[in-house]
Amino acid sequence: MEIREGAAAAVGDNVLDYSRLSLDTFSVDSVSDERKKDTKQLYLNYNRLASLPSSVSLFCNLEFLDISNNGLSAICEGITRLPRLRQLIAKNNRLDEFSLPKEFGSLQLEVLNFSGNRFEEIPLQCMKLVRLQSLSLGGNRLKSIPSEIENLTSLELLYLGGNFITAIPPEVANLPYLSYLVLCDNRIQSVPPQLTRLYSLRSLSLHNNLLTYLPREILSLVHLQELSLRGNPLVVRFVKEMTYDPPSLLELAARTAKSRNVPYSPCDLPSNLLGYLDLASKCPNPKCAGVYFDSCVRQIKFVDFCGKYRLPLMHYLCSPECTSPCSSNPQSDAESEDESSVPAYRLQRVLLG
Repeated sequence: MEIREGAAAAVGDNVLDYSRLSLDTFSVDSVSDERKKDTKQLYLNYNRLASLPSSVSLFCNLEFLDISNNGLSAICEGITRLPRLRQLIAKNNRLDEFSLPKEFGSLQLEVLNFSGNRFEEIPLQCMKLVRLQSLSLGGNRLKSIPSEIENLTSLELLYLGGNFITAIPPEVANLPYLSYLVLCDNRIQSVPPQLTRLYSLRSLSLHNNLLTYLPREILSLVHLQELSLRGNPLVVRFVKEMTYDPPSLLELAARTAKSRNVPYSPCDLPSNLLGYLDLASKCPNPKCAGVYFDSCVRQIKFVDFCGKYRLPLMHYLCSPECTSPCSSNPQSDAESEDESSVPAYRLQRVLLG
């Protein structure tokens, strides 16, 4: 079907809307030069486009482009010549990691939506979009999150639900402005404790995964308002495990120095030992004054919240002899210890999410 400029909906002087016109090709020949220059939003969604011509670059002031719900298997090179483009919506096409032009990462995009495509990997070109605030790749075939995700330091929303992801890389914790992290409907088995560095995180969606526990540190996410956990083994199955590796002589000496408050200064020890001593973690057992470094008891502790939900938290003890109780009785001191450290209103919003 051939298009005419008059076929576009008259939304405004800066908007061209060619959506839902059953277009199988898109030619800009009928669009005046003045209109090309003035257009800031271009809608081509819900058509039958198999390709996007490089002539799209003639819309030199374009800020928003929607090419969703077509049959696109590639993004043309011309898109990299749109210096003002800030939002690209390309949902529900046939795109994969080989569909993007080499210089795609040079764009100044702030919003990128590739949901409902055929990506098995997040293209590395996307990891160069340093101004990106919102990245959506839900409903693809992703198996992992690249460590280069930490390059997207402006990211506020990361939507990766409905994929085949098995692990969350700790590099995700290096996104200082991340507020919304959606990882539902994947195959994730654990949450790295480093995520507690996401100080801006408000919503964490982890429902329908394979989680059997959460790191105890999750309670330190002070701005977290929504934590979705339904459909995970942790809410339907009782899990308990314990592992322990004996401490090294180095750790035994360091434990003694820290627990007995032995004084030391940079003049007394080499820098590597000073750095090691700074890594001491305090045993969470209130009856124990010990510390640990590399060797600890890894244990699941169930905490009963709101009289309905039993949340398994990972915690660490300094040794098997540590007498911290791990009772399943919701009335015990051990069960209420974590709850008392977090405001009740936060727990309800988090755990009922």
